Amino acid sequence: MRHCIYPGTFDPITYGHLDVLGRATRLFDRVTVAIADNPGKGPLFTTAQRLEIVRPNLAQFPNVSLTSFDGLLVDFAVEQKAIAIIRGLRALSDFEFEFN
Repeated sequence: MRHCIYPGTFDPITYGHLDVLGRATRLFDRVTVAIADNPGKGPLFTTAQRLEIVRPNLAQFPNVSLTSFDGLLVDFAVEQKAIAIIRGLRALSDFEFEFN
């Protein structure tokens, strides 16, 4: 089964996030939306609030699950047995940041 992680703060979730998610659901058998619990970034909403805000937006995607994580993304991906990590890019600077 091809499983990927779509990580982010989702503070809040946007139509852009949902577009990337929709594309990922067509490429993978299972997608896990993983909300990062990183208080150091100063999110507007708590992790629990973000989970509740995101949850209704996922109903249209039967192969998507929702969770939160803290720590390193690579450790979480290995724990989840994911084969890929999905990231959205808004500009070339996003690509350069993710590439590094």
